[in-house]
Amino acid sequence: MNYWFTLGVVVAGLTQLYGEPTGRTKRIAPKTGSSYLRLQVLLDRSHFSPGEIDGVPGANTSKALRAFRAAHRLPAAADLSPTTLRALEGGKTVPTLVPYTVTEDDVRGPFVMVPKELMEQANLPALDYQSPLEALGEKFHINPKLLMRLNKGKDISSPGVEIQVPNIREDVPPKAAKVVISKSKHLLEALNGAGRVVAEYPTTSGSEHDPLPLGNWKVTRVTPHPVFFYNPDLFWNAPESDAKAKIQPGPNNPAGVVWIGISKEHYGIHGTPEPSLIGHAESHGCIRLTNWDAAELAKIVAAGTPVILKE
Repeated sequence: MNYWFTLGVVVAGLTQLYGEPTGRTKRIAPKTGSSYLRLQVLLDRSHFSPGEIDGVPGANTSKALRAFRAAHRLPAAADLSPTTLRALEGGKTVPTLVPYTVTEDDVRGPFVMVPKELMEQANLPALDYQSPLEALGEKFHINPKLLMRLNKGKDISSPGVEIQVPNIREDVPPKAAKVVISKSKHLLEALNGAGRVVAEYPTTSGSEHDPLPLGNWKVTRVTPHPVFFYNPDLFWNAPESDAKAKIQPGPNNPAGVVWIGISKEHYGIHGTPEPSLIGHAESHGCIRLTNWDAAELAKIVAAGTPVILKE
């Protein structure tokens, strides 16, 4: 089996975001880092993923906010209205950040420096995280550099250290009756039986050389921690010296932490070792999500779930 490796628009007038990390609620000035950080956390908690939480305006955040409004039948607006904010918060005050104590498991590893070349990756026994910082970034869906800035002066690699992290949650959306992926919008929508969007994730899918196979397909299997079978014949830009290789599982595996195969041979939905590129870079045909979004999607689909790939 060969597994393929696969807000430019700003939210205008953002004037009514509330809440500091763990303090009392208050208004925050528009276009501040804390405003976008809070918006991204609330969207993530609502299963309308902004991708990697980075605290800055971007296309992924804008699209997630529009999708959330549409799914909750809220009017489109140029600013974040109190009605939208209440819907995002679920009727209660939600802190943006919460304290977290670094554990022994967080820093135990093993950690490994992952080479860029696939042939070199094939020599590793596993494609693990490269550092405790990378592992914690993925655990809390946050850009590692932002995590460091939020915890300036703290040694994140030391167990027992208390840090501030995004207030994500681990609940799972309802089961998906079908999945729709838009090539032009770089979005994946999971819909229930009534046609309502229950989760939405930014994607990277296809390229000029490896276009997305538009059409109606189905999930064939869900494989956690997949082995990546590298076949250079399937890569238009593979070096001539490359040979077929087997790349072991791990979060830095080219397919990330899960492979969701579809009925189109060689194609699937999967994670990525580069979450910051989701929604911004091309792929070798497959549909890439952040590792955490792919892992969540894997819990709500099963063999037979329809997958519609559209323009």
